[in-house]
Amino acid sequence: MKEIILIKDGELALKGLNRKNFENTLISNIKRRLKSLGEVKIENLQSTITIEPIEENYDFEEALERVKLIFGIAAFSRACVCEKTVEDIYSKAPIYLKDTLEAVKTFKVEAKRADKSFPLTSPEICREVGGLLLKNYPHLKVDVHNPDVTVVVEVRDRYAFIRAGQIHGAGGLPVGTAGRASILISGGIDSPVAAWTMAKRGLVLNAIHFASPPYTSVRAEQKVKTLLSKVARYSGVINLSIVPFTEIQEEIGKNCPEDYFTLIMRRIMMRIAERISRNQGSLALITGESLGQVASQTLPAIAETDSVVTMPVLRPLIGMDKEEIIRISKEIDTFETSILPYEDCCTVFTPKHPKTKPKPGQCEIAEQGLLMEELIERAISNTVHTYID
Repeated sequence: MKEIILIKDGELALKGLNRKNFENTLISNIKRRLKSLGEVKIENLQSTITIEPIEENYDFEEALERVKLIFGIAAFSRACVCEKTVEDIYSKAPIYLKDTLEAVKTFKVEAKRADKSFPLTSPEICREVGGLLLKNYPHLKVDVHNPDVTVVVEVRDRYAFIRAGQIHGAGGLPVGTAGRASILISGGIDSPVAAWTMAKRGLVLNAIHFASPPYTSVRAEQKVKTLLSKVARYSGVINLSIVPFTEIQEEIGKNCPEDYFTLIMRRIMMRIAERISRNQGSLALITGESLGQVASQTLPAIAETDSVVTMPVLRPLIGMDKEEIIRISKEIDTFETSILPYEDCCTVFTPKHPKTKPKPGQCEIAEQGLLMEELIERAISNTVHTYID
């Protein structure tokens, strides 16, 4: 009995004339994510993408787990393929649904008849298949309002499909349909969530991490790689740039007013991130800032950090509170890694009384003691690049 994965692409249905491009990108992403499991046949049939394993002993369960994490998929299900005849549907339905129906008490049947030449109408399919299942599984009862499981029979142009239940997908848009952007990632809770959130809107991710050895450890750097690997399960490959930041932080400490340390540090990070990002084809920067969460995330402070770059800065968490961010971090499995006690460069050289409401021009004055261009050039030239998958 042939079994496939049926994929519903949800939001892509709203894309009008561009829909085909979105669907083609989604199919490419599915192929890439399933490639290591073996050969599959992927088709786009009437707004439903089907995945059919070609090889014997295909790891169907692992395929389902991977499909669950692919952005652009609203829902999916495993389904039995039938010939488009009443007889084949009737013969396969009780057998294919056996494990599911033996584990529940109530059910209902829904029918979707895309091929109007099929001899039974949708209500007739529901009635006939429902009666057949009740005959084979007498412990069942029909509950059209709140069933334990919904059996769906879909009659399409070439085949009919039988499925039970549906699994929610990751939603969003296929990665690669919205361009490329760079996430400034520390090792905390917020930035991995920001990265995941923007990948969900179709962005390919680059990542930029600032390391300050010996103030930050190798374990802190590994923590960032682990976080990105968890995000990459959804986003695909991430190009990570690790920027040496020790010299810059020490120079800030020597030459700048203490209450401006954090602001100046973030302004230099933005300058460096923009230059690296442009070289890598990114069209925007992404940060994990949430308005008012810490001293550097007040509106005046954000305005001062943004003023040193011309590239758009995306802040998907800006209106979220910490509880919302933590909830998402737990859902995407980054929380436990984020709270490991390995310091990042944002937590060292922290002033006792950071400036929260800088006035325009004050940061430029505070930066005058730095050889800005030389520091930035050295940091960029010594940046290490790697890939996270």
